[in-house]
Amino acid sequence: MRDGFWRTQALRMNCVMPELNAEAATADLWLGGRLRLYQPPRGAHRAGTDAVLLSRLVRPQPGAVVVDVGASTGAVGLAVATYEAAAKVILVERDPDLTALAARNIDGNGVNGRVRVIAADILSVENRRAAGLSSNMADIVLTNPPFFVSGRHRPSPVPRKASAHTFRDGDLESWLKACLDLLRPGGTLGLVHRADALPDCLAALQRRFGGIVVRPVQAQIERSAIRLLVTGIKGSRAPFTLAPPLILQDADGTTTAEADALHRGLPWPP
Repeated sequence: MRDGFWRTQALRMNCVMPELNAEAATADLWLGGRLRLYQPPRGAHRAGTDAVLLSRLVRPQPGAVVVDVGASTGAVGLAVATYEAAAKVILVERDPDLTALAARNIDGNGVNGRVRVIAADILSVENRRAAGLSSNMADIVLTNPPFFVSGRHRPSPVPRKASAHTFRDGDLESWLKACLDLLRPGGTLGLVHRADALPDCLAALQRRFGGIVVRPVQAQIERSAIRLLVTGIKGSRAPFTLAPPLILQDADGTTTAEADALHRGLPWPP
């Protein structure tokens, strides 16, 4: 599958990273030119398909408060602000260099006043409270958590990639508990994860979320799923739903109409 499909959302916020030279950041036209996004140089983690799909996973109502947890340079939250002009978006990122790029992207896309970035360690209750992240503040929380727990996988030999993929402290359950804390009762969580992490995702969500919907994402129709898109409602007792898969490529390797529309910033096709 082409690399462009899986540039996993850049640099998660629970990682202490080497210094990033902000001057080396490059600007990309994203979502069919709807956003101009400064990101780390090529070779580092940059927003791609994971971020595109996550940004369209939950449709905010006008005036909704949307929190992008582990926002990196702000791709997901900025996309949401582009789709819904009345939404209020908060980007939460720990890494100071990425926080600075997120602030630059807010300015560059003219969404000051509707989008803001908060530097905080989401896994520390004290830190997130001090940063102004309170319980029950969000209608929607969107997140692309780190994919691995330290010591349970073979890390990338590239230090920044290894840090981006791995929890330094905590695990998926503690990350999602922090997201739960930010959500109001009845609020919606949206996340993207590896397909083989489905058992861990469901275990972390059980007794906390209901109305869980899982949509597998497949490179091609005859291949196994490689990502999961998951939504859940805080405190709900609604049943579980397994949605039809999203297929990214046709058999000849061309992008499907559905995936192409999402990458160009269009709504999820009916």
